[in-house]
Amino acid sequence: MTMNKADAARADELSSHLPADAAGDVEAPDFERRGGAQANKLKRAIFSVPIEVVVSVGTARPLIGELLAMERDHLLPLDSALEDPVELRVRDRVIARGELAQVEDGSGRLGIRLTEIVDMSDIV
Repeated sequence: MTMNKADAARADELSSHLPADAAGDVEAPDFERRGGAQANKLKRAIFSVPIEVVVSVGTARPLIGELLAMERDHLLPLDSALEDPVELRVRDRVIARGELAQVEDGSGRLGIRLTEIVDMSDIV
């Protein structure tokens, strides 16, 4: 079945209103079909979009009763040790691994020293 131009335009309009998770089947724009300057501008815009990276240090599986009974200063043991590597995730995809380190600016904040970066060539 082929779509006429009006149907295709309507499908494009509807797909632009899909939630981010539902847009998985929407075709990404083809940079090569655009003019050189316009394609470069679009590529630069993509690289300036902020993205949330989550650091996973371990998991715990308490019973609901134990979770509800927790109070301040309760220690919830994780399934990992202090020296175990942590995972950097974007959504549910691991993009790198590393070790916890203190940021050297004197702020006392934690950072990650990367030890492994996942090969993204099959994803991108």
